[in-house]
Amino acid sequence: MQYISHYESPLGKILLAADEEGLTGLWFEGQKYFARSLRNEQEEKEIPLFERAKRWLDLYFSGTEPDLSVPLHFLGTDFQKKVWEILCAIPYGHTMTYGEIAGHLAAEKGSSPMSARAVGGAVGRNPISILVPCHRVVGASGSLTGYAGGLDRKVKLLTLERTDMQGLFIPKKGTAL
Repeated sequence: MQYISHYESPLGKILLAADEEGLTGLWFEGQKYFARSLRNEQEEKEIPLFERAKRWLDLYFSGTEPDLSVPLHFLGTDFQKKVWEILCAIPYGHTMTYGEIAGHLAAEKGSSPMSARAVGGAVGRNPISILVPCHRVVGASGSLTGYAGGLDRKVKLLTLERTDMQGLFIPKKGTAL
């Protein structure tokens, strides 16, 4: 069974989804790929996992790095899951480029560099925003390329984490907007 709950954040309403294994989704209402991994059958219910996730979000939005873990259950391809695991390792207040993530994946496999574009596709389809910090991924030039929740939220999340924004910029045009 999949369960859902709602959370009012300073950046807008959030929908949470979970199953018996862990959190399966966290989306800002109206974002790209909203509720994409949500099953047809779900129940709105306040389960203990949601209490923990909401406590994590309360800490996060207060400007504090949360020191508690929330069980996650990734629903995606093996490649997407690998990318999302790397996202979880990006430290609070830091960023990583798509190319660096591709390099980590290649090193794990002992192969030649993977496509940064393929990594971008997996990052963009991350169903667990904020806890799986896809907002910490930037372009090689410092471009704050796409964020399913919107670039304005991406900037606010990075600012909340006191990320050094020097050298980072919002692209003026392109498909990443």
